[in-house]
Amino acid sequence: MNLDDLNRFKQLDPQNMLGEIDNLPDQFGFAFQLGLKHPLPEWKDFRQVVIAGMGGSAIGADLLASYCASLSPLPVSVHRDYGLPLFARGADTLVICSSHSGNTEETLDAFEAARKANCRIIAVCTGGELAKRAGENHIPVWKFDHAGQPRAAVGFSFGLLLAMFQRLGFIPDQTSSVEDALASMKRSQEHLKAEVPAVNNPAKRYAGQLMGRWVTIMGSGLLTTVARRWKGQLNEVAKAGANFEFLPEANHNTLAGTINPEEVLNPHTMTLFLRAPSDHPRNRLRSDLTRQAFMLEGMNTDYVDARGDTPLAHMWTLILFGDYMAYYLAMAYGVDPTPIQALIAFKQAMADTR
Repeated sequence: MNLDDLNRFKQLDPQNMLGEIDNLPDQFGFAFQLGLKHPLPEWKDFRQVVIAGMGGSAIGADLLASYCASLSPLPVSVHRDYGLPLFARGADTLVICSSHSGNTEETLDAFEAARKANCRIIAVCTGGELAKRAGENHIPVWKFDHAGQPRAAVGFSFGLLLAMFQRLGFIPDQTSSVEDALASMKRSQEHLKAEVPAVNNPAKRYAGQLMGRWVTIMGSGLLTTVARRWKGQLNEVAKAGANFEFLPEANHNTLAGTINPEEVLNPHTMTLFLRAPSDHPRNRLRSDLTRQAFMLEGMNTDYVDARGDTPLAHMWTLILFGDYMAYYLAMAYGVDPTPIQALIAFKQAMADTR
């Protein structure tokens, strides 16, 4: 379809997912400032952090854990399941339960496990059962207002936690990095918004290349979790098949899987390599050589480069680009980017077994 037909966009997108994406820089900035104001106990002496969440609520935690890996001496793990790992015990473990709705059953189960294990707990949600249980047990609740889909609240699920980590002393002050990330995102939007025609809009052009193809997103370091975000957005927004891989691990297995079946791999796949100035130089070399190997096998590939002067800007300019690209792919396929009927039906099937 014509990716410059904005009237068609409005017909396909009655709940305005495009507006959510346009607002992502402001959402991130607002969430960080909100996190600097929320009540927080004068806690000290933590040994580790576990963030429990699923789906759109967990991707912000993934991004945070990745970003903090080189900044914080504390190990940060993301738990996407019922219960908690056995090591998460006692008051020296901080468990952050993140659920957009506050009703995610796996996260509620993790909350109860954290209580039984005598961990210190913070709930992050818009309300729901999680806020209720936290309030009943005098556990801090960081609430935020967002009526849309969890995947469209990634600015909240990351920005709130970034401010929390700063205030707890886990990482240095992030004010200047956040300012650079927001400015870089807004500069990027000058080329990515829907009113920018496809001839000048790289996100629209990449969406066109993805039509009819299974997509693989490849990243390294900080961009590993960005690749995961792109995969999820392609699934949920465009209802399209996708997966993500990360370097250097992909050079130890995925690279060998570029031969069979030839009739599928060559014409019907696209691998996008995410790059940033903050990449480890050896991983940049691996990215170049891996792309070259894919191309020699006749596979479709391309690069997407981050913008900005800081690792945080590199991460968030690519998140923004991926959101726009997934949205334009949804428009190209002629699907509403907001509803996720397959997930709703599955959750209902799970609920019906209770």
